[in-house]
Amino acid sequence: MNEKILATLEFDKIKGQLTPFLASAAGQREVAALLPASDLTTINHWLQETEDGADLLRLEGGIPLPSLADVTPQLKRLKLQASLNGTELAQIGQVLRASMAVQNFFNQLVEKKVRLRTIDRAVGRLVTIPNITKRLLVAIDPDGRVTDEASSKLHGLRQLITQTEGEIRHELERYTRGKAAKHLSEPIITVRDERYVIPVLAKYRSQFGGVVHDQSATGQTLYIEPASVMELNNRLRSAQIEERQEVRRVLAELSALIAPYRQEIAQNEAILGHLDFINAKAKLAAQTKASLPLVNDEGIVYLRGARHPLIDPAKVVANDIILGQDYQAIVITGPNTGGKTITLKTLGTLQLMAQAGLFITAKENSQVTVYDNIFADIGDEQSLEQNLSTFSGHMANVKQILAAMTANSLVLLDELGAGTDPKEGAALAMAILDQIGTVGSQVVVTTHYPELKVYGYDRERTINASMEFDQETLQPTYRLLLGIPGQSNGIAIAKRLGLPTSVTAVAQSLVADDSQELNAMIGDLVEQRKQVREKNEALEKTLADAKTKDATLTAKLDRFNEQRDKLYEDARNKANHQVAQAKKKADAIIHHLRQLQVKQGTAVKEHELIDAQGALNALHQDPRLKRNPVLQRAKAKHNLKVGDAVLVKSYGQQGELMSKRGQHKWEVQLGILKMEIDEADLEKLDKKQLNRQDEKAPKRMRVRTIQTRRTGARLDLRGHRYEQAQGELSDFIDHALLNNLPSVTIIHGKGTGALRKMTQEYLRSNPRVKSFSYASPSNGGDGATIAYFE
Repeated sequence: MNEKILATLEFDKIKGQLTPFLASAAGQREVAALLPASDLTTINHWLQETEDGADLLRLEGGIPLPSLADVTPQLKRLKLQASLNGTELAQIGQVLRASMAVQNFFNQLVEKKVRLRTIDRAVGRLVTIPNITKRLLVAIDPDGRVTDEASSKLHGLRQLITQTEGEIRHELERYTRGKAAKHLSEPIITVRDERYVIPVLAKYRSQFGGVVHDQSATGQTLYIEPASVMELNNRLRSAQIEERQEVRRVLAELSALIAPYRQEIAQNEAILGHLDFINAKAKLAAQTKASLPLVNDEGIVYLRGARHPLIDPAKVVANDIILGQDYQAIVITGPNTGGKTITLKTLGTLQLMAQAGLFITAKENSQVTVYDNIFADIGDEQSLEQNLSTFSGHMANVKQILAAMTANSLVLLDELGAGTDPKEGAALAMAILDQIGTVGSQVVVTTHYPELKVYGYDRERTINASMEFDQETLQPTYRLLLGIPGQSNGIAIAKRLGLPTSVTAVAQSLVADDSQELNAMIGDLVEQRKQVREKNEALEKTLADAKTKDATLTAKLDRFNEQRDKLYEDARNKANHQVAQAKKKADAIIHHLRQLQVKQGTAVKEHELIDAQGALNALHQDPRLKRNPVLQRAKAKHNLKVGDAVLVKSYGQQGELMSKRGQHKWEVQLGILKMEIDEADLEKLDKKQLNRQDEKAPKRMRVRTIQTRRTGARLDLRGHRYEQAQGELSDFIDHALLNNLPSVTIIHGKGTGALRKMTQEYLRSNPRVKSFSYASPSNGGDGATIAYFE
């Protein structure tokens, strides 16, 4: 990009917005060197980095980077084999430590399965030197002080210094706190020439031995080192000298240690600076509510709700700016102070930002294109360059633009042709626009000339535009209206500002009728456009509200369906549990009846017992089955009460209701058996149906029932399906009990263990089973189970 457009559109101020978010000198250097690119691949790469930074800012609070100083001078000194001081080594250590921290941060992102687009490639080039980094961090404090742990000798020397200083202070306190304190100007211990001394009044000099190291400005006080501490001071001084020598040795050692890694450290600093720059771009985007632009190389610009980034967000008016698809030239007309120049600058500035890899202050899915260059001639009071405000200056600038522009350039011209005769200026402006159109550059121009309104209407791929004015208040709304030329409101504004009516009336009479009609037509179009926009905004708001409500209702319906299905499932499981409990009770009843038959000769038929057992087993329903709506409707029609004659549909037998059991269960007398039956399986019989059933029923004959199935002591379930095996096992156990078998063997095999588990669970739940165990190894081992009955 040419330097003039960067200055005109204040691109340095845009970059200045990044500065508060930077933490490193390398990042500041990168921002200072930032320029828009004109290559689509490069721009997309930069924007992907910014998008990665925005994602990390949202998910993790950004990339963790400390404040990093510029270490370039230190690395140059290392190249010359110089020894760095503690502060310089601490700054290099900070770079190495930050490199390790950043690498660990991105490793954790991999574990969290956070997917990035491109930024992790830069992190992959970081070089970590763990041992040297640890050595630096242990030996040098962040403020550059060499620590006691830098070497064992240094640790010992500092302990000696501390101990000696303590002894000296203890000795000198005899003077500051004893009888000699009255001979001191102040009861304190101080230092002169790096030796501990006490301030003695000059007239008492003879009371103290030792050496005088200094005196006060008045000569009234002498700073004396008593003889009693001279040896201690000598020892302290010697230890201090050795300490300094050891510190220099440690610094030289550390400098030599990191010297071979100069290039790696420089590379790390650059990478960390680049990550810092990406962090800053993401934070700026979050602060300004900027969004990722979609970039194309087809010359299409569609900025949705574009805002100038340097204007207070609370005051700026957002506009849609469309260029390049249906037209390549926009002619914005209308009076001053309406926002025409800001619109030009907004378009140019957002293009520069996008081509520099920054998010733009526009709504999501805004489109920008890639221009090889952007040219501008903006010379009004809103520009930084007042030297182009004259006609000659404008023309000199336009001349340079016409010479440099290409078919892939954007030209922004403010008040084209101003500063000369209006007719000549308008003619010149149209000729310039024709030349730009011939080359193929895209252009946005602002003007006051009414002739250009006709130009915008007649020329191919050219559209008129204006900045909206409120017809009632005659105040600008700063909204861009595409397709409508600007209306001249000079006389009306003069009236509002208090110009005498006699003057404005004369001016009005001098305006041509066709011009007045044109202004009236434009005013009507503006008013209609405003009404359409307001209605459209209201419809969009209504549509958004409807979508929100629809999403809410859909979510609530889904939750309702889930809860309903869960309640159905819980109810079925509960019902099956109740059936299982009833089955246990029925088994006990059957056992009791069989005992009566055996001991008392009660006439209880065996087939009736078997049928009762089978009916109880049939009460279990699969929890996966859905409720039958037909049965639900039939059940709703039933009005059952104790004493009613009913038909048990599953057995085809008649019975009598004895009592209500639970909410949907009835105790039914079937012959000599009493059974608990679900009311969905009952059909109420009136007298007519009862008589009809009796007529259809064959005459009962006294017959002798003989057990036709020969029950053996073994049941082989191998190769059977789970449900089939479950039914056979239940039937087998019932017949075994009716035949008074003391024990039975169930062969279920080993396999997956499913049949074995099912067998043992059934035996455990059957109250007639006294115990069970695996068969002996010779009879199948854990592939067969022997059940013993009471």
